[in-house]
Amino acid sequence: MRITINNSCIGAGQCALTAPGVFTQDDDGYSELLPGREDGAGDPLVREAARACPVQAITVTDD
Repeated sequence: MRITINNSCIGAGQCALTAPGVFTQDDDGYSELLPGREDGAGDPLVREAARACPVQAITVTDD
């Protein structure tokens, strides 16, 4: 699995609330992946976090 966050992120924080083991927010409030979690770390909520994003800034693809 590969997770990308594009620059349309508005900092709503839904990803960090849905999958806190994979996503966090930077000092400006924008979404980012936790170090070492770029592949989702097997978290079953990663796809739900992508769907929860109000601006669809998160893309999840299978490798």
